[in-house]
Amino acid sequence: MRIYLNSIGIRLILIGFVLQGQTYLHGQGDVSGDRIKGHVRFLSSDLLEGRGVGSRGGRLSEEYIAAVMTGYGLKPAGEKGTWFQTVPLVGMSTQPDSTLSASGPGKSVSFKWQDEFVGASHRQNAVEEFDSEAVFVGHGIVSESEKWNDYKGVDVKGKVVVLFTNEPQPENPEVFKGRTLTYAGRWIYKFEQAARQGALGCVIIHTTPTAGYGWQVVRNSWSKEDPQMQLEPGKYAMAFAGWLTEEAGNKLLGMSGRNIAELMKAADSRDFRPMPLGVRLKGHLNAKIRQIQSRNVLGQVEGSDPKQKDEYVMFSAHWDHLGIALPVNGDEIYNGAIDNATGCGVVLEQARAFSQLGQKPKRSVLFAFWTAEESGLRGAEFYAAHPVQPLNKIAVNINYDALRPSGRTRDIVVTGAERTSSYPMVQEAARRFDLEIATDAHPEQGSFYRSDHFMLARAGVPAFKVAPGPRVHGKLDKFAEDEFREYNTKHYHQPSDQFQEDWDFASLEQSARFGFLLGLNVANSEPLPRWNTGDEFAVSGR
Repeated sequence: MRIYLNSIGIRLILIGFVLQGQTYLHGQGDVSGDRIKGHVRFLSSDLLEGRGVGSRGGRLSEEYIAAVMTGYGLKPAGEKGTWFQTVPLVGMSTQPDSTLSASGPGKSVSFKWQDEFVGASHRQNAVEEFDSEAVFVGHGIVSESEKWNDYKGVDVKGKVVVLFTNEPQPENPEVFKGRTLTYAGRWIYKFEQAARQGALGCVIIHTTPTAGYGWQVVRNSWSKEDPQMQLEPGKYAMAFAGWLTEEAGNKLLGMSGRNIAELMKAADSRDFRPMPLGVRLKGHLNAKIRQIQSRNVLGQVEGSDPKQKDEYVMFSAHWDHLGIALPVNGDEIYNGAIDNATGCGVVLEQARAFSQLGQKPKRSVLFAFWTAEESGLRGAEFYAAHPVQPLNKIAVNINYDALRPSGRTRDIVVTGAERTSSYPMVQEAARRFDLEIATDAHPEQGSFYRSDHFMLARAGVPAFKVAPGPRVHGKLDKFAEDEFREYNTKHYHQPSDQFQEDWDFASLEQSARFGFLLGLNVANSEPLPRWNTGDEFAVSGR
């Protein structure tokens, strides 16, 4: 039997749930791993159907977060005195009967949907067709600072560009940042740059080393509905943005007598020049389209200083995951327990802790829960373009995404904070908790550019990501690496990312306590933090 509830009914039930435990209202301003565990358990349950954007489970997630903050005594910080900021999106669902093929002199090949290719139109049409010349453009990067241009000497208007993700020469520290992936290596950048160049379409050839994850991650993420930002009038958009498997990529390149290994080597040279492949790519995309009104959820603890309470320390996490999508072993619910019910649980517990402080900090503390992160950081992108709070009044953004509940650690990972003036406060918070600050064990993953804080950083707000460190008490040093590989290969963007009752939430409690103290210190500090001089995100006057 199905029971249908309206928005108000859902919130009243959830507020009642929150109020059942007196610790939720009368705590000691402390942080509890058990409370974090409770949030993670609920948010990743099958009841929420994977927290898909624009779905019933997604709306329930929004209401749950608002209800919890209501119970904690926070104030709404969204639009018009509400808990929400509406994010208008267009849901594009590419249908399985969509086709992609390549043809050359005397030969042709067709690619199978999901097994060999995935993608969508950015023009937001129900039917999209193209038949165009294919041009290989290396890694598809244009960077003045690196003196790198993969589009030099070629006009790709009306053509489909074919490229690799990641960056050239990842083992050379003098090219870009070596193993540390920058934004130019991200798949989102590839599509953005191709559109800037006027390309009709863009096809990324997937390999696990260049992407950082297997084809199953791409397939599962792109086989579901793609919530896109509404297309701005007059703004150019590509007819096709998609991916080919490594095997399919070799089929395509083989039609021109080339292969991935050969072109990967060519693309690593600064002297690389685009290569017409002598092949035409033909596509027919059928899509179901719907308008989505999703929501960011925003709450605040108001600051105590009349002069500084209009400035904010922002804590954030994305609430969405993949929803109901391609079944794997009969399971179609992508619960997203680690990604990112864990981050939501931490930030909700921090909201409770700040609400319980007898003496509130000078600056206000803002708690933001973003929608549509899994679709390209859409919720945070929308907030950065349409801020409810002035961006120049946000002191810092401390973000949590995909945290490992693996037990108490000896260290903490703070990705990007060293690039800001707030880093001494990061060091002090680590010292207070007897934690070492660990370096990113997998810089090639480009984690700084893969979560919502990046959108705030790009808008000039000092922003970074906090996560448990890799050295777990009572475990061998290789434990975290083994755990990372296990999750990344078997559970990341899979239905198997499910809550486990025996998870040890001490690591999340540590991360929450660390962030709480750091945020409290920033909220009471002078002046506003800033990006270090010369940093790519530095904004004049900040």
